[in-house]
Amino acid sequence: MENSSMDYSTTILQLPNDCLCLIFQHLDCSCDRESFGLTCHRWLQIQNSCRRSLQFHCSLNLLNLSSLSQSTSPSMSAFHLFKLLNRFQQLQSLSLSGCIDLPDSGLTQLQYHGSKLQSLNLDCCFGITADGLALVASGCSSLTILSLYRCNVTDSGLETLAKSCLALEDLNLAYCSLVSDDGVRAISQNCRQLRAIRISYCKAVSGIGFQGCSQTLAYVEADSCKLEPDGIRCVLSGGGVEYLSVLNLSWNIRGDGLTAIGTGFASRLRVLNFRFCRTIGDATIVMIARGCPLLQEWNLSLCHEVRILGWRAVGSNCLNLKTLHVNRCRNLCDQGLRALRSGCKQLSTLYITRCARLSSTAIEIFKLSRGDVEIIEDEIACIAPKQAFRF
Repeated sequence: MENSSMDYSTTILQLPNDCLCLIFQHLDCSCDRESFGLTCHRWLQIQNSCRRSLQFHCSLNLLNLSSLSQSTSPSMSAFHLFKLLNRFQQLQSLSLSGCIDLPDSGLTQLQYHGSKLQSLNLDCCFGITADGLALVASGCSSLTILSLYRCNVTDSGLETLAKSCLALEDLNLAYCSLVSDDGVRAISQNCRQLRAIRISYCKAVSGIGFQGCSQTLAYVEADSCKLEPDGIRCVLSGGGVEYLSVLNLSWNIRGDGLTAIGTGFASRLRVLNFRFCRTIGDATIVMIARGCPLLQEWNLSLCHEVRILGWRAVGSNCLNLKTLHVNRCRNLCDQGLRALRSGCKQLSTLYITRCARLSSTAIEIFKLSRGDVEIIEDEIACIAPKQAFRF
């Protein structure tokens, strides 16, 4: 008689690939995930196919920017990147930041294996030019986040990119000195889902390239740019900007060239950074205080031309203001602080230090009258913008 008992024993090695892939995806510890691929060749292939993110050891979060030099920083050759992109063909996020020697040709494999890539970081990849962007454009049509901080890209490269990467939402062009309004125009006209852009220290950008931008554009960093009054209007033309940083425009826009912010185009504005805008006057402050009712944080540090009329406008109109920066404002006097104390009913944090015209008595009266406001004698730009705006 045949033995009816059967051996149902099995091992994890007999599980199908989709089950093993699910197990791999639930491994939280990086050591466990790396050890997974050391089990056998089959498991290594599963690990390779399941990897969605890749960040090289030369990435800037592991280095100080000052350490980026030919002699000290780790290098990533085109050959190394070729092998890795061939191995990991399902990547959704790739960071090459700090790979200063990487040439345009190093991005060739993105033409073939970049279709699922959604996030690409090329910060301080000084060898990447318009040719490299063309390779990105040809293979990474699903890209939503692209950082080109300090890259040598040009307007022509951005024009090529804008024709293919239509889903782009977050673009960092800070310190891209070869980019002008033409490149910005190509992005703003073609990438209609753009939500965040950083153009700080792009000296050839006046802002007019933003004319007709999508209403999805909510986050703009334009520190130390040569923005013109017409350019400011173009930046706001979509009507959706919620975060605007124009730090250090004092040497370019004189007097009240920023009044456009308060004329209705920025009615959704929540965070505004005017730090180091030394020539911004009362007329601008009054217009913005009245025209931006949703404003929650305003940095006016070193805005020396804001006087009593400006401070009164902030106090009486900024009903939703929670955080205010007034560090080193030469013309913030006791009357101005009284206006802020009497108004700004939602204020919870005041950054204040080294205001020469303020008396210690006025500050103490403010503390007694507004115990709900935290006084911080420190100077920062703006509170954690990336936490408030999850792009």
